[in-house]
Amino acid sequence: MTGKRLLTRLRNRKELSLSLPQKEQQLYSDLKSRLDPILGSSTNRNVEEVRSSTPDHFQENSSQTTISFSANSNNFEPDTISSDEDTKKERSIVLVAINPYDELPIYGSDTIWAYRGQAMGDLEPHIFAVAEEAYTKLEREQKDQAIIVSGESGAGKTVSAKYAMRYFATVGGASTETQVEKKVLASSPIMEAIGNAKTTRNDNSSRFGKFIEIHFDKQYHIQGASMRTYLLEKSRVVFQAPDERNYHIFYQMCAARDQLKDLHLDHQDKFHYLNQGESSDIEDVSDMKTFQETLEALTLLGFSAREQVDIFRIMAAILHLGNVKIVEATVDKAGSGDSDGSAIAGEDRHLAILAELLELDIQEMRSWLCHRKIVSMKEVFFKAMTVREAIGARDALAKHIYAELFNWIVLVINKALENTGTSQRFIGVLDIYGFETFEINSFEQFCINYANEKLQQQFNQASRRTHVFKLEQEEYLKEEIEWKLIDFYDNQPCIDLIETKLGILDLLDEECRMPKGTDSSWVEKLYSKCTKWKHFAKARFGTTAFLIHHFADNVTYQSNGFLEKNRDTVMEDQINVLKNGQNKLIRKLFKENEIKNLKVPTKVKVSAAKPSPVSSSKQHKKTVGSQFRDSLNMLMGTLNATTPHYVRCIKPNDEKQAFEYNPMRAVQQLRACGVLETIRISAAGFPSRWTYADFFHRYRVLCKYKDIMRNNMKATCDRILGNIIKENDKYQFGKTKIFFRAGQVAYLEKLRADKLKQCCIIIQKQIRMFICRKRYLRMLQSIKSLQRHARGFLARRRVYHMRQKRAAITIQRHVRGWLKRVQFTRTRRCIQGIQKHARGMLARRRYKAMLYNHKATVIQKHVRGWLARRHCLEKRQKIVICQSAVRRWLARRRFKELKKEAKSVEHVKKLNKGLENKIISLQQKIGELFSNIKRDTTQYDPPDQIPLSETRGSPRDQPNSPLSVD
Repeated sequence: MTGKRLLTRLRNRKELSLSLPQKEQQLYSDLKSRLDPILGSSTNRNVEEVRSSTPDHFQENSSQTTISFSANSNNFEPDTISSDEDTKKERSIVLVAINPYDELPIYGSDTIWAYRGQAMGDLEPHIFAVAEEAYTKLEREQKDQAIIVSGESGAGKTVSAKYAMRYFATVGGASTETQVEKKVLASSPIMEAIGNAKTTRNDNSSRFGKFIEIHFDKQYHIQGASMRTYLLEKSRVVFQAPDERNYHIFYQMCAARDQLKDLHLDHQDKFHYLNQGESSDIEDVSDMKTFQETLEALTLLGFSAREQVDIFRIMAAILHLGNVKIVEATVDKAGSGDSDGSAIAGEDRHLAILAELLELDIQEMRSWLCHRKIVSMKEVFFKAMTVREAIGARDALAKHIYAELFNWIVLVINKALENTGTSQRFIGVLDIYGFETFEINSFEQFCINYANEKLQQQFNQASRRTHVFKLEQEEYLKEEIEWKLIDFYDNQPCIDLIETKLGILDLLDEECRMPKGTDSSWVEKLYSKCTKWKHFAKARFGTTAFLIHHFADNVTYQSNGFLEKNRDTVMEDQINVLKNGQNKLIRKLFKENEIKNLKVPTKVKVSAAKPSPVSSSKQHKKTVGSQFRDSLNMLMGTLNATTPHYVRCIKPNDEKQAFEYNPMRAVQQLRACGVLETIRISAAGFPSRWTYADFFHRYRVLCKYKDIMRNNMKATCDRILGNIIKENDKYQFGKTKIFFRAGQVAYLEKLRADKLKQCCIIIQKQIRMFICRKRYLRMLQSIKSLQRHARGFLARRRVYHMRQKRAAITIQRHVRGWLKRVQFTRTRRCIQGIQKHARGMLARRRYKAMLYNHKATVIQKHVRGWLARRHCLEKRQKIVICQSAVRRWLARRRFKELKKEAKSVEHVKKLNKGLENKIISLQQKIGELFSNIKRDTTQYDPPDQIPLSETRGSPRDQPNSPLSVD
């Protein structure tokens, strides 16, 4: 279906009823068939599909196929729950978005306005429906909202978050478009350039998490925004796995090297930090084009021309730093002989370019890239590093520079997006990593999965606030409600294993403080301290690994590198060289007391929007794990203070094929993100309850007066529900309350709203009729008076003009008649002369043609007659010859047969027998004839009658008798 037809149906029917292609229909059918046995036959569910999105630059930015799961088959509205304190809470919808890896045109402005003002469930599931629900609740409840987007890499998290922000920028914009909305949308290209990269799973994978707060004023127009970032993958700056790329910004700069000649850039394959993955290009993506978009976004967000130049100089310096060759060298140590060390060649071109770009002392950088300083209590030692240590220090410096630059860019973006006035409320959009498990899992995967445990706990807590759990089960027993107890998964023990005292992070920090702490000794402590937790186990193979039972899967972590990544140390002397340089931006990045972010591990990054001062003393410096834990707790506090809305992004396949669907992978991801558990709990319990009096007062409008029994509220409520809800299992009556399945209260609210709307319309109709009638009568009297004078004036003026017009018409009629008669006479005379000559010529030509045709016909007649006769004679002659030949052949054959029969004795006997019979019959007839003749002659007595018997002879005496045989 084309986008135009889709939008027409949106406007006319106010719903998205899309005709999906065969592959997408198969995707829907497969997923539904896989979910049926999991959810059970008694669970009411509504699984709907919508084709998703106009793609952006990369393959993840593809439109999404969205599926919304709800325990209510009638309405997608949130359920309303009334507690003892008469408080009401609403159930948050979970949107499951499947990435089709294809372009789908349903994310335009027309689609946005089609969803604007529509209640959840009125239209098909869509990211715009979730955004509209959050925006509507912000208006109605005056409470901060949050949209939490999660999923595996390549599932479409970035594009879902991007379209949610586009929705808010469109519906939350002022009557005249301002720069605020443009800036909010312009932050996406910048963050994708510096924080996204190609991986084996996704061509535009976000290698960091972000939480964007969009602030609104009293009129609910966008007032500003702020961004907090998490989990930046710093290790990608210096290393990429096969078929992966570094961050997009580096390749964009290499593509635009002709415009950035002073950076001394070359093809991306010439840089060590860019060619390790051996996959420097992305299909159907122009790095040059995206670079221009990045430049436009930087300009729009207030980056000055000088700041942009400094950003690109630092980025290029990182690339040249990776190409600095560190070779082995022999170092003469006083009193101890020679030892292995490292050095940089004096003519190293890339080191010279690095010094030029960052405006620093080349000799100092050459020295500190190969040496380190050891400070003891009494003296300072300078020790040469080995090649391996020097390369590690160089890579650590490159990662640190990139991380600080990343933080500063986020800080400038936040300043550009900060509120222009007093902010009332905000809507947050969280786009963060999903659960990860690989063949080799290290500290990065540990932090990512720890963050997902916290998010899953928040999701469970939000679900528990909405659905029935421990306390509600006790209330069911108290109210004598028939139901089955629900078992639910609680991941709090797993979180306690990681973050409590003597947990994994605590033991890791303790080992990092030990002077001789190693990864293996840390694992031994885990084996001795954490085996009491059921979520912790030793690895099956090896003594340097451990296993954690996460909510999604069991993950085995390799301890190699945990301590080093948790310390996240960078040589202070190398930092001092950068501080002493002349580049203003570099000096700003590394000023003490101006650290913009918490220090984080290889894949961890925390808010760049809120500075957190850190002491320069190494003894008081927090480890990466501790900082990450604190940042997660801050994030959870923010999310718990908002009304959450969840978007779970699902990868249909691992090959990034359009409309290819793997049911097992989809169900695995649905189970991992807790959607199936939520559906099961929602369908099994009674999340909504009302006291009989509260229910009657709320839904009194839905019943008639004769159905009300003031002395028996339970019977009255039963009558109300009996007329509205036909399925008895959708609600149950307790001692003091009515309990409803998920979605039923929303259905009742819809009926109540419709009824109240009808009543309001009737009242409005009468009042408006009275006001309009009164106004109409006053206007009618005034208008009649004005009309009387105006019509008189107009009539007189019209008569005067009519007289003038009639006189002019009379004059025109006579003049035009005379002119036309003269013109007609002249024209007729000319035409008649032309017609006379033309008709004569045509008549002669036609006569000649008729004469020619007649003669040709006569000739044709005789020729065709002669040809026909000749053809007939030839044909008859041939037929006669054929007949003669056939008859001759038949006669000969007949002759042979007769000749053969004639020679046969039996044939002769047969002929004689026939003749004898004929002769006998003839003799009998002759005898009778002669008897009659004799009788007649005897009457006349003829004298000369000769008896016939005397004249007859025997037939055998006749010579010519047929019985004689020669």
